[in-house]
Amino acid sequence: MRTTGVSLAMILVVALGCRSDEDLAFAEVQARGQAAMGVDQYTSSHVFEPLSDGGRIVLQRDLDDPGGVAQIRRHMTRIAVAFSAGDFRLPGFVHARDVPGTAVMRERRAAITYLADTLPRGAQLRIRAADRDAVRAVHQFLAFQRHDHRAGASH
Repeated sequence: MRTTGVSLAMILVVALGCRSDEDLAFAEVQARGQAAMGVDQYTSSHVFEPLSDGGRIVLQRDLDDPGGVAQIRRHMTRIAVAFSAGDFRLPGFVHARDVPGTAVMRERRAAITYLADTLPRGAQLRIRAADRDAVRAVHQFLAFQRHDHRAGASH
């Protein structure tokens, strides 16, 4: 199929029947998320939970999918390593913009720990911060993610 002059947005509008700019923006986040994470975002559940010392990100498959579960676990491990190094390019790609909180998280990376752990149908990334500014940045990051992914804050 030739798509010269046709944007990803137009393809998504037609393919997914997006009715509004908000639906289109969500579809684009979902498509980039699938490309970045390797699993279908519409058949996976995200949770972005703020906690007093940071927060956690949960990603699990909704379906019985051992391959998808393994992919999620690999993804969370890669994210833990990247975030520990102050590398937030992947969330920037998924959301097509700088993600709130990441500048401070990058600056304060020595005060933040990231630990990936398995869950029955996926994995979680536990984020712990040692100071108020870092916790506030983590909460901004999680709030933005929660909104853009239309996700929950707790299980």
